[in-house]
Amino acid sequence: MKPLSLIIIPLLVSSALGGEAGKFVSAPGGEVRVYKGEGDKAREIEIYFPEDHDPASKAVPGIIMFHGGGWGGGDRQQFRNLCHYFSTRGLVAATVTYQLAPKAGSDEIKELKEGESRKRVCIVDAKSAIRWFKEHAEELGIDPQTIIAGGGSAGGHISLLATTNPGLNDPSDPVEHDTSVAAYLLFNPALSAGDATDSEVDFLQHLTADLAPAIVFFGSEDKWLKNGWEAASAKLSDLDLDDSVNVRIADGQDHGFFNRQPWADVTLIEADGFLRELGYLEGEPTLALPETGERFGDGN
Repeated sequence: MKPLSLIIIPLLVSSALGGEAGKFVSAPGGEVRVYKGEGDKAREIEIYFPEDHDPASKAVPGIIMFHGGGWGGGDRQQFRNLCHYFSTRGLVAATVTYQLAPKAGSDEIKELKEGESRKRVCIVDAKSAIRWFKEHAEELGIDPQTIIAGGGSAGGHISLLATTNPGLNDPSDPVEHDTSVAAYLLFNPALSAGDATDSEVDFLQHLTADLAPAIVFFGSEDKWLKNGWEAASAKLSDLDLDDSVNVRIADGQDHGFFNRQPWADVTLIEADGFLRELGYLEGEPTLALPETGERFGDGN
């Protein structure tokens, strides 16, 4: 297989895109595939390959990222910058479109049973995307045992449930491929006490001692840090996972800070170091820390 996205260009660090996307650091597009469905219901995965990547001769770790947007909004361009960067570091990285949660008053909401969360549909698609990634591992040149998953805000929540909850499977998915992953890149994951009413979307009910290593980024002023992550942090401690789940706090920053420069580069450098410690990357980051002094504090 020869990837369509062969041209690797320098990272664009601050160009704003329009509307909601203006919050994101811009980057070149990847190769778009359909992982599920067709026509108007097609779900797409956008893949970034290392330059001169030869799937026939080398299998590398893969990254699969899920965008935020409150479960009912957002799009995959949020993680184009991250995917492009890690492709230049030798990994195959992908950013995913998934079915958005239905809006209040919609027919889909009315069809939910009492206690069921609208977030369910997002997790079903995320599981399908991970299975597709593994199913096509040989073609893509990735090691299916070394998949790193993650996302931002709602996408962080979705990635955690898609990889720990045995339920919410699409019956058309290839069951021979599970959705377990080797590590997580989590950007202000939106975990909520309200999820407890539906066990299928409540991460705490699926958090066990075999959770893969993770790096977690939060702004100190992010409401999700106290309102959602605090309970997860307590359970992580109970399970003796403090050493494998690394929390990084950006002092004075709010929700979504990692989408903007200079924090976009700072988070990538930290994530790069985390993956190097796991043995998934070699060499030093190709980004430099900002001269303005932005750095992370340890939240563990």
